[in-house]
Amino acid sequence: MKKASVYARRLESVVGRRIVATLNRVLAIHPEWHIMQDVLPLINGDCSFTTMDGVEHHIDGQWDLLIAHPPCTYLTLAGNKWFKPEFEDRFPNRFEQREEAIKFFMAFAKCRCTHIAIENPVGVMSSRWRKPNQYIEPYWFGDAEKKKTGLWLINLPNLKPSNIVEPAIIHCKSGANEPRWHMESMALPPKERSRVRSQTFIGIAQAMADQYGKFIEEQA
Repeated sequence: MKKASVYARRLESVVGRRIVATLNRVLAIHPEWHIMQDVLPLINGDCSFTTMDGVEHHIDGQWDLLIAHPPCTYLTLAGNKWFKPEFEDRFPNRFEQREEAIKFFMAFAKCRCTHIAIENPVGVMSSRWRKPNQYIEPYWFGDAEKKKTGLWLINLPNLKPSNIVEPAIIHCKSGANEPRWHMESMALPPKERSRVRSQTFIGIAQAMADQYGKFIEEQA
């Protein structure tokens, strides 16, 4: 089952599958308001669901805003090496998994919602669908980290940098320069490393809440 946390408030917004605690905090969402279930039947609006506090909700019409973070494991260019023939025995279903990930990504892009933002790193969606409206970096929004992230936007403005700081870079003995967050997560177990690396930085979450929210309210 594909799971997601769904925000049930005004501005009503649904956040797809991989939702991080930072966005929850920034948007002042209480954990007891979350639901954990298949998100796809909900993203087009006109839906009913029960939140984790046992309260039933109904959305008439469309959601006001959808911010989706579909899993990037099979979409990111960073994972392209695993598609090479020498890894076929280790990952026999990799190509099928990529196609399923693309289908899931496009479900958000095609849903019945006026304002949509889909976040993903540099990957195959630039060629399989279209290039993102913009690439952003965490250090544009107050987090001293470098992580190039694409935003595919529908009826939303590009995010404007709100607090540019110097990114923290680790200079390796090999001569390579790596982002701090990337190096510090190397020693983590695979599942924990994947979770940490998939998180949205607090500054980006704040910018989404502030700038998208203001834009939609001004359009009302």
